Amino acid sequence: MSTNPGYHPESIEKKWQDRWEEKEVFHVKESDDRPKFYALIEFPYPSGQGLHVGHPRPYTALDVVARKRRMQGYNVLFPMGWDAFGLPTENYAIKNKIHPEKVTKQNVARFKAQLQSLGFSFDWSREINTTDPSYYKWTQWIFLKLFEKDLAYKQEIPINWCTSCKIGLSNEEVVQGSCERCGGEVVQKVKNQWMLKITEYAERLIKDLDEVDYIERVKTQQKNWIGKSEGMEIKFPIDGTEESLGVFTTRPDTLFGATYMVISPEHPLLNKLQNQIKNFDEVHQYQHEAAKKSDFERSELIKEKTGVELKGIKAINPASKEEMTVWISDYVLMTYGTGAIMAVPGHDSRDWEFARKFNLPIKEVVKGGDITKEAFTDVDQGILINSDFINGLKPQEAIERISDWLAEQKLGEKKVNYKLRDWVFSRQRYWGEPIPLVYCKDCGWVPVPEKELPLELPKVENYEPTDDGESPLANIEEWVKTPCPSCGKEGRRETDTMPQWAGSSWYYLRYMDPNNDEALASKERLDYWLPVDWYNGGMEHTTLHLLYSRFWHKFLYDVNVVPTKEPYYKRTSHGMILGENNEKMSKSKGNVINPDEIIEEFGADTLRVYEMFIGDFEKSVPWSQNGVKGCRRFLDRVWKVQDLLVEGEDFSNELEVKMHQTIKKVSDDYESLKYNTGIAALMTLINEFYDLGRVTKGEFKTFLLLLNPVAPHITEELWEILGHREGIVEQHWPIWNEDKTVDKFIEIAVQVNGKVRGKVKIQPEADKESVEKIVKEAEGIKEYLENREIVKEIYVPGRIYNIVVKG
Repeated sequence: MSTNPGYHPESIEKKWQDRWEEKEVFHVKESDDRPKFYALIEFPYPSGQGLHVGHPRPYTALDVVARKRRMQGYNVLFPMGWDAFGLPTENYAIKNKIHPEKVTKQNVARFKAQLQSLGFSFDWSREINTTDPSYYKWTQWIFLKLFEKDLAYKQEIPINWCTSCKIGLSNEEVVQGSCERCGGEVVQKVKNQWMLKITEYAERLIKDLDEVDYIERVKTQQKNWIGKSEGMEIKFPIDGTEESLGVFTTRPDTLFGATYMVISPEHPLLNKLQNQIKNFDEVHQYQHEAAKKSDFERSELIKEKTGVELKGIKAINPASKEEMTVWISDYVLMTYGTGAIMAVPGHDSRDWEFARKFNLPIKEVVKGGDITKEAFTDVDQGILINSDFINGLKPQEAIERISDWLAEQKLGEKKVNYKLRDWVFSRQRYWGEPIPLVYCKDCGWVPVPEKELPLELPKVENYEPTDDGESPLANIEEWVKTPCPSCGKEGRRETDTMPQWAGSSWYYLRYMDPNNDEALASKERLDYWLPVDWYNGGMEHTTLHLLYSRFWHKFLYDVNVVPTKEPYYKRTSHGMILGENNEKMSKSKGNVINPDEIIEEFGADTLRVYEMFIGDFEKSVPWSQNGVKGCRRFLDRVWKVQDLLVEGEDFSNELEVKMHQTIKKVSDDYESLKYNTGIAALMTLINEFYDLGRVTKGEFKTFLLLLNPVAPHITEELWEILGHREGIVEQHWPIWNEDKTVDKFIEIAVQVNGKVRGKVKIQPEADKESVEKIVKEAEGIKEYLENREIVKEIYVPGRIYNIVVKG
């Protein structure tokens, strides 16, 4: 009778979590001769709702790799911290009248307790928080270095302004003209903003992707966001004036097909030629309406085109010398190219739709290919027609010929254009890093001296946004007024704060040396740990966050702070965990699963196993409570293997091949994001244990080592029950023998009178006589042969054994 007390995670998980922290098992030191491995996950925003079950998926995945690498002899840094500045906390604080600093402390405490309950092998001694002055001192320091190198500048630009949140929004935060966060109306507003010149790094941000191991779709997203285009910038003279319109195009060969021009509603030419524009009131009204739309809405392909002709203004086509009408339309953006386009409606879908609506001329200049309603970009299709001296040429030849001609005539020049725009860095809110600059009427913008950093966020009672769009800090006169650091006269501090992206653009560096007061991290530690070996995060962050972070790192490389050109060597991404209704988890949909409840009912190891077993790690998958229960049953079976134990450190003959196959499979799958199939292999091995009815201690110990990265608590407890004083974390990862991964036996079906009656295992090279003996002695087959005359036996080597009997 078994004396096994059963699996009770509630009694073992806290025990092991406390023991790991007491012994500082995961606290890493640089003075180590083992190879280093830096595993990084995106640090969370500690919201008031706490974790939901989607958060542990990427954390568990990298924890699996970190634990495995430690057992393989690596010195592993696996840190955690908090991306805690930003709008959600501030909005919550305003709504509930609790200071955002207090809200942040409460949220961090809750998040940390939840993460610790899941048993992640984080080095908590290196915990960081972007709202800590000792941290944002160095965020401010980096900004001052950017300012010093003329990469930070102030400029009046139109921004998406939420009338409710009273804050500028990125294009991605505007959905159908409303704020993604609050649903409030979004309008275009001109603000004087601090900008970071990320465009200076556009080419390097593309080129250096060749040097890193990012999954291909991440590289593609980065390249698409930067949007490099090579083409010509062509001058279109405005008839009767000294002005001209510059237009960037990748297809100068279609110049003879340009029949009208369109400029952005924000184009500076409108003000310059206001007196010549006969319908300026109508134009001004259109500008006002366009200001209510975000760039994202304006650039949507599937929408009705609108516009106003600039009456009294004509442009001249530099190739055909024909007059062209000039229009304004909101589908042309000032933030891309020159803010003006030459419309070629014969070969561009949006131009075609606009021309049809306003009855404008459409001229075909490239014969061949499906070019009527689709943007025409394939330079290998067609022949030029109706195009004077480039008639009869293929597009690529025509591009070269007309580009040379435009350059000779000083009507155009070759240009490389990027869709990427400089980074809008200002936020007119309280809960963010103060920008360490002082404005002086005599000296202009002057940096706060480095020795005075951090410039701390003042403690205030009123942190609500202002109605005039200025930061709440602007109302604190005693903080705003300060002597100019350069001349000593009265100056005024910058009252805008930094965006949430600021603190998250360099956090991986601070983990290397979180308590350093003299530098963001010491040279020795930066040299030791960089680059990050493996960085995992959501696909939603593979454009902006990843781009901003790479930009800051390259800048720090240029000023000799970091030793590598790229921050992260490897980047992977995970899919979301959806609700059981297959929709994104949200409070409003009532489908959020709290991990605390899963841990309480099933245990942290069950949650960890389920999140890795749920499906393809890179794809979104729906939650399944039945799946959770299945993973708990698996761990119950693991626990009860104790009842099958027999002495012996070696693998048995029956399981030797399976053991080596499983070691290889699990080792490979943990490294290639195939956690689900790795766990499936362990489940299959457990079935083999039970089918055989006995397991050697050597086999069970190997199994526990393989399962440990996914289910660390139960495996540590069983390891201790087996009599080991040192924990699993101090053991070596199993190694497979390739020769022993090849099965010595194959399984063939046995048919009796045409029906499969069983299967037998044989050696592949066995002759018919040997197979016949095995078949006739096999349980499950003998009963069909007893007291029957065998008429015929046919053996198809390695596949099937057929027996025909009478009676």
